[in-house]
Formats: sequence, structure tokens, C-alpha cells
Amino acid sequence: QVQLVESGGGLVQAGGSLRLSCAASGLTFSRYSMGWFRQAPGKEREFVAAIDWIGSNTYYADSVKGRFTISRDNAKNTVYLQMNSLKPEDTAVYYCAADRTFSSHPSLNRSQYDYWGQGTQVTVSS
Repeated sequence: QVQLVESGGGLVQAGGSLRLSCAASGLTFSRYSMGWFRQAPGKEREFVAAIDWIGSNTYYADSVKGRFTISRDNAKNTVYLQMNSLKPEDTAVYYCAADRTFSSHPSLNRSQYDYWGQGTQVTVSS
């Protein structure tokens, strides 16, 4: 079955960096767009970043643009989220997700995604 396993979360001070990874199995990874979403306590899950199947097109939420970078390695079936200049408001559980729609324009809409990981906690202290 399809599995998405996130790793790399943790506790970091404001201004610091973390790199999240999401390892995929049970699917033809190179045919899926991939996204990162996050959910803070008491808030809805929100879009963070997305990347198309080949890594040519990327999209970011305005709140993370210029600080976060999404990338993928299709040979390793892995998508990454490099997070720099972290702020306390970035604190959330981060989820990766896979969208089977074979498009060069990945979706920003969480309902479009077919598979989800279990999430990894990111906590940024002030």
C-alpha cells in the first residue's frame, strides 16, 4: 500500500533551520505531484508548498515564500522541505501529501491530494 513517511521535525530556535523529508513507497513516485501542508493547534490544515512530478514547477504559500524551498529526488522517492529563518508562527505538524493528477501545475488545494503522511512536529521557540 502507499506510505508517506515524514522525518526531520524537531525543536529549533527562531531564525534557525530544519529540513523535512518525506519518503514515499507503494506508488510510482515520479508520476505524482507532491505537497507539504501544516496544521497548528486549533487551526485548519493549510498549504505550504507543492512541486510537480518532475520538479520544474514549485508553488509556495505567501507566508513561507523566500524562506522555504521544496525539492524532490525521484531516484530516492523522496520530497524535501528546507525551512530557513524559522519563526514561532511556523510551529505546526507538517504533512506531506501525494496527488496522482499528472500535471505540471501542482494543486494548492488539500482536497486534491490522495495520500497523506502521518506528520512530523516542528516547534520554533522565540
